[in-house]
Amino acid sequence: MDFIEELTWRGMIHQMMPGTEEQLKKEMTTAYLGIDPTADSLHIGHLVGVMILKHFQRCGHKPLALIGGATGMIGDPSLKSQERKLLDEETLRHNQEAIKKQLSKFLDFDSDAPNAAEMVNNYDWMKDFSFLAFIRDVGKHITVNYMMAKDSVKKRLSGESQQGMSFTEFSYQLVQGYDFLNLYKEKNCRLQLGGSDQWGNITTGTELIRRTLGGEAYALTCPLITKADGGKFGKTESGNVWLDPRYTSPYKFYQFWLNVSDADAEKYIKIFTELSREEIEALVAEQAENPGARPLQKRLAKEITTMVHSAEDYEAAVEASQILFSNKAGEILRKIDEPTLLAVMEGVPTFEFSRSELEAGIKLADLLTDHAAVFPSKGEMRKMVQGGGVSLNKEKVTDPYMEVKTDSLLNDKYILVQRGKKNYFLLIAK
Repeated sequence: MDFIEELTWRGMIHQMMPGTEEQLKKEMTTAYLGIDPTADSLHIGHLVGVMILKHFQRCGHKPLALIGGATGMIGDPSLKSQERKLLDEETLRHNQEAIKKQLSKFLDFDSDAPNAAEMVNNYDWMKDFSFLAFIRDVGKHITVNYMMAKDSVKKRLSGESQQGMSFTEFSYQLVQGYDFLNLYKEKNCRLQLGGSDQWGNITTGTELIRRTLGGEAYALTCPLITKADGGKFGKTESGNVWLDPRYTSPYKFYQFWLNVSDADAEKYIKIFTELSREEIEALVAEQAENPGARPLQKRLAKEITTMVHSAEDYEAAVEASQILFSNKAGEILRKIDEPTLLAVMEGVPTFEFSRSELEAGIKLADLLTDHAAVFPSKGEMRKMVQGGGVSLNKEKVTDPYMEVKTDSLLNDKYILVQRGKKNYFLLIAK
């Protein structure tokens, strides 16, 4: 596979320094991509860069994932209007380990192949670098005029931000430039990859390599991903979509991709999967013929949920999304875990009641009127039960006075009540 060709048809190249393609054709090349370690999980905003590293390794080259331990202590001014929170070393190391575990699903770190991936942390070579040594050995090679000309600096100084720019942040591009220089010397790293907002920082690195060592280094950036409606990719009402199931359940993760627009699905399936051009073209044609079946979204959600989580998590997410419509919903409800159940029932009205009531046994009519106001009266509930309009945990209720006990609880805590076709209520035993 040819890396540049692969990225080009996938729409993943924004800018590329002259000579990059020739370098990649000449020999196995080492490239790095920086990852911000401000959390102990990646979110889907990181996935474009991660997929570029994955394609890079698939094409026979060697990827380095650089954790920005030192730069994470400073904060990159690119596309930011404020300084970020600074991290201590213990937090950085914890975040690094968590991120490596996630990256292992995309990259081969463990084989003895010459292009096995490596993880590096710039804190390791920056922590003992004195300020005087840094300005003497690195700072003297790059002029302030050169640094001021960068877009990320100009925007922050132009008055768009009320806060201006600290010297700490101004020095960021020098620190990142030194990363490239260090990896060029220590790992023979010839290429830096990143988002289009990183172009200024990356080219400072190539310039530093040229001025200090007379070496040739290269840069390649990918476009920043946006939604077709111009909205920010990867943000939902509840915030970032994370790769760690503690922060975003596999069900919610799957639902995010399943619900993207047709235009976005056609773009994202090229970026976020390994499917071939032919497979994607076939899916696009299928979507054009029958948009209602949403083959693009379904395949995108399947590929990426399986890659980030597992095939089992994908199957469970599909099952969970059928709870409100499936004939087998009762069985599925008994199987799914608490986070998935709560994710499926997000926004459904909830009522709390005392668990001790169930231990003794309680009539359903009493539970749904006196303890949880699902119905305004027992008479109304009776009428709806007679009309077949009441379900308990997706099982039809035939007797309004049936006894409900703790064995009715889902995950030993919840009861799902359905009133009519579309009204759901979640009862929580406390």
